[in-house]
Amino acid sequence: MSAVHATIDLDDVEGLLAADREGLLRAASMAGAQTRATAAALEEGVLEPLRGDQPPRTVIWVASRGAAEAAGAMLAAALGGSTAAPIVVASEVPPWIGALDVMVVAGDDPADQALVSAAASGIRRGARVVVVAPDEGPMREAAAGRAVVLAPRLQVSDEFTLVRYLAAGLAALHVVLPGLSVDLAGLADALDAEALRNSAGRESFTNPAKTLAERMTGREVVLAGGNPASVALARHIGSILLRVAQQPVAAVGLADVLVALRRGVASNPTDYASSIFHDEEIDGPLPARVRTVVIATDEERPGMVATLDGYDDVDVVSADDVPDVVTPQSSGRPEQQLAMLAVRFEMTAAYLRLVRG
Repeated sequence: MSAVHATIDLDDVEGLLAADREGLLRAASMAGAQTRATAAALEEGVLEPLRGDQPPRTVIWVASRGAAEAAGAMLAAALGGSTAAPIVVASEVPPWIGALDVMVVAGDDPADQALVSAAASGIRRGARVVVVAPDEGPMREAAAGRAVVLAPRLQVSDEFTLVRYLAAGLAALHVVLPGLSVDLAGLADALDAEALRNSAGRESFTNPAKTLAERMTGREVVLAGGNPASVALARHIGSILLRVAQQPVAAVGLADVLVALRRGVASNPTDYASSIFHDEEIDGPLPARVRTVVIATDEERPGMVATLDGYDDVDVVSADDVPDVVTPQSSGRPEQQLAMLAVRFEMTAAYLRLVRG
């Protein structure tokens, strides 16, 4: 991948805002508002028809692509081992679904035939079904009066809707699984605070998203997660960096990164950087160096930092890894930390796009 150099400084607030003709920063900062809208639906009793006398046999999350699929994978990985019912992620309705199950059908296209068929099949087989999709078109016909519908109350492009799906999933799990309590209002406040930390008016040295953008500029990037939930987030971030910032990245597990680092992936294979005889006109431009970004929960971070100590161009990033906070504090449960990191990296993608002018 050839390096793309910045044409706008990250601390040029007026330049960034003038370049943001698509409203990327605003969209990336709306995670808190999307979560608050879901919290309002929960308080209004929209999800009450899902409630049952017994926990479901299985919670099935059906999604075929994009942020909806990533959110299901993250919820299943972060919560599936501690809930009263297993959480299964699928691209279509399982053949064994029945009246003992709860199914979440999630996506941004109400005409997606796979999602419409899944909703119709789940309803026909007696499952409790919640549709997290626009309430229009074929989906409205399939779900009308027979499924709970959590339609988006705020219009945000699909790149920036991961947290809305996470909030919808948490709300549904809160209703159907005894013992699982979620504080969506608190999550919304945390996401608003994260967006504010990363806003255009904050300078790079106190702005985590700008710091990440600065470190990724002109580099080949590898994103890694240390557990299945953070690997799912890494893959989502890779998708957003490609779609928004036009920057291809690799998204892998920590074990893959460790093998690659031991084999010298971060080093410059030609060693031109240390050679005083390198001439770009004769030898060509230097290959881009690799920046590895490892996503960690607050609890995982110390161990990961120790494991990766001694390797160059590696950053371990967690929710409490904020430049202007001297004494980090816990950023909440793992799913809240992942949501905060999603906002940070989505804003990073926006900055990478904007600095190119």
